[in-house]
Amino acid sequence: MLLVGWLTGGNSFVIVPPSCVMKSALNQHVLVLNRLWQAVNVCTARRALTLLFQGQAQVVMNNPDGSFRTFSFQEWRDVSADASSDDSIHAISFRIRVPRIILLFLYDRMPKKEVKFTRHNIFERDQNTCQYCGLVFDRSELNLDHVTPRDRGGPTTWENIVCSCIACNTRKSNRTPSEAGLNLVRKPKRPKWRPFVQINFTLHRHDSWKHFVDLAYWNVELGEDVTP
Repeated sequence: MLLVGWLTGGNSFVIVPPSCVMKSALNQHVLVLNRLWQAVNVCTARRALTLLFQGQAQVVMNNPDGSFRTFSFQEWRDVSADASSDDSIHAISFRIRVPRIILLFLYDRMPKKEVKFTRHNIFERDQNTCQYCGLVFDRSELNLDHVTPRDRGGPTTWENIVCSCIACNTRKSNRTPSEAGLNLVRKPKRPKWRPFVQINFTLHRHDSWKHFVDLAYWNVELGEDVTP
C-alpha cells in the first residue's frame, strides 16, 4: 500500500515511501496550465498534488462532450473514491487519483524565450511552402535559400532565409529574386509565436493532454540548431 501522510493544519504533505511502486506513481507526468488555460510545463504527480493540497491549483478533467471540469482538493478526493487502484495513491485513510492536468490559479505568464533559429522552425514558419512559387511540398523536396546570396553579404537570419522548392532554387541559383525573375510570397520575418516551455515531447503524453498540446503546437521549440 502507498502511504501518504497529510499534515494536519499545514499546507503540504509527507510521503512514507514503502516501495519503488510509490515512486513510480508520484513521478508520473502531469500537464500544467496557467490561469489562461495555456500549457506551460510538465511536473510530477508529487508536485501537482502538493499544489492542489495547498490550494494553488485545481485538477482539470475532460468531459465526454469535449468541455472541461475543475476540481478542488476536496472535490478531487471525493471523485477519487471510485478510482481504480492502479490510478491512485493510497493515503492512510483515503486514496486520491493521480491528476493528468492541473490549472494554476495565479500564474498567467508564458516563458520568455526566443524561438530557436532551426531548420524545423523555418519550415514551420513557411508552412512547408516554397516562398517563390507558393506551392506546398514535402519537406524532403524543399531547400533553405538565402534571399540575398551569401557571397553578396546575405546573412543567415530569419529575415534572409526562406523555404524554396528544388525548381525555384535551381532557377534562382546564386542571384537575387529580382535578377531571377522571382517574387517572394511574403517577406521573411522572425516568428512571433513563442516556444512551448520545457515540454519534452518524447515523454509519454496522456490523451487528455491532446487539446492543450495541439493548441500549443505552433509554440513548440523543436529541432536542433542548424546552419541552413
